[in-house]
Amino acid sequence: MSFPKYPAYKDSGVEWIGDIPKEWSISSIKRNSYLKARVGWKGLTSDEFEEDSYAYLVTGSDFRDSNIQWQSCYQVDKKRYDDDPFIHLKNGDLLITKDGTIGKLSIVKELDKPACLNSGIFLLRPINSYSNNFMKWVLESNIFKIFIDLHSHGSTINHLYQNVFENFSFPLPAFPEQQAIASFLDRECGKIDALIAEQERLIALLAEKRQAVISHAVTKGLNPNAPMKDSGIPWIGMVPEGWEVSRLKYLVQCYDGIQMGPFGGMLLDINSEPTGYKVYGQENTISGDFGLGHRWISTDRYNDLRRYSLNGGDLVLTRKGSLGNARLVSKLPYPGIADSDTIRIRVDKSKVYPEFLATLLHEANYIESQINASKRGAILSGLNTKNISDLIVIYPPIYEQNNILNYLKISSEEFDCSIQQSAIAITLLKERRAALISAAVTGKIDVRAQSKALAA
Repeated sequence: MSFPKYPAYKDSGVEWIGDIPKEWSISSIKRNSYLKARVGWKGLTSDEFEEDSYAYLVTGSDFRDSNIQWQSCYQVDKKRYDDDPFIHLKNGDLLITKDGTIGKLSIVKELDKPACLNSGIFLLRPINSYSNNFMKWVLESNIFKIFIDLHSHGSTINHLYQNVFENFSFPLPAFPEQQAIASFLDRECGKIDALIAEQERLIALLAEKRQAVISHAVTKGLNPNAPMKDSGIPWIGMVPEGWEVSRLKYLVQCYDGIQMGPFGGMLLDINSEPTGYKVYGQENTISGDFGLGHRWISTDRYNDLRRYSLNGGDLVLTRKGSLGNARLVSKLPYPGIADSDTIRIRVDKSKVYPEFLATLLHEANYIESQINASKRGAILSGLNTKNISDLIVIYPPIYEQNNILNYLKISSEEFDCSIQQSAIAITLLKERRAALISAAVTGKIDVRAQSKALAA
C-alpha cells in the first residue's frame, strides 16, 4: 500500500530525522515532559520484596508487549512506596527501560493499587504538548534507535542517562495528528504483528515436526509396515525385526579428554598463537564450531599425547551439557587433542555409522531418559564415560542406517527450506513495520485520511 505525502516540507535541523511537514515542529523531552527515575533505595534488601503488599514494584522484566504484567510484579510496603513520591505511577504513564536492553516500552493501564518503579526504568509523562500513545511510537521508531546508538554508554551493559535522554529531539505535529498517527500505527502494526506471530508459530511447528520425523526414523525405521519384535526393555517396547538392542559400550570406545592443570593433570605449555596442534574443548563441542579457540601445543607434546587426539568420524560431547550437544567430527580445521571437558566417542563403523549414532544421541527420547536417570542422585551431575558407555541403544543393520540417513538428509533440507522461508518473511515484516513507524512519526507519509476512514 502506498501513502500520500504532506503538501510541503521543511528541514527539521536534525540529521537523522530529515525533512518534516511544514506545519510540524521539533521538540525535546526536557521541554515538555516530566521525566523521573528511581535514585537509590535507602538500604532496601531483596527480603523486602513481597508477593502481596501495599504497592507494585515495576521492573523491565514485567513488560509484555507494551503492557505491564501486574501479576508478576514484586510488591513493597507503604513505607518503601513513600520513599520516593516522584515515581508514583498512574494510568497513562509511559515507562521505558534505561539499562541493559534500552528502549523497552510500556504504558501503564488497569492500575488497581499504588505502584512505583525499581531502578532501570524512566517514568515519562507529557506536559500538555504530546500524547503518550504518539510518544510510544516515536520511541519505537528508528530515530530513537539512532539516538540511543549515538549516546548510550557502557562496555558490557548499556545505560541511557537522564541528562542524555532529556535531550532527545523528535517531530511534533498538532495533537489531532498525533492521535491519527497513533491510531494508524496501532492498526497497521497490529496486523503486521499478527503476521509475524503466525510465522513464528509456523517455525515452531516445523521444528517440532522435524524432531518428530527424525526421532521416529532412528527408533522405528522408515517402513510403517515392518514386522516388530519385543525389545526386552520395558521402556523401549517394540522395535523393528532385524534391529539390535545393545549397550553403547559394545559399539564404541569412550575416552576422557586430557586432564589439564597441576592437580592430578598434565601441565601443558599452551601457546595462544596458531602454531603446532590445537587443544579442543567445551566451546567447540557446544557450538559445533571447531575453528573456535586459541590453545595450541607443540609438535613434541602432541606426539606424546596422541591417545587424546581427535579424528574424523569421532563423536565429541561436553561433560557439562547434554547428549543434544553430541557433535560429529567430520573434518577438523587443525589436528589436535581433546581437553578434560570433552568426552570422545570412537565408533565401530562395522556396526554403526557415526552419523547415525550422532543423530540417535541427539534425537531419541529414550536416550535422554536414560541420561536423566543416571544423573539422579549423583554427586556430580555431569556426563562421564561410564554413563555414556552404559546407555542402551537400538539400531538397524548398516544398509538400513544408510537409507535412514539419506531420507533424513532430504527431509531436513525440506524442513530447513520452509523454516528459512518463514524466517525471511519475519525479517521482511519487521523491516516493513520499522519503516512504517519511522515514516509515520516523521511525517514522510500522511496517514490522516486512513485514520478518518477508519473512524468513519
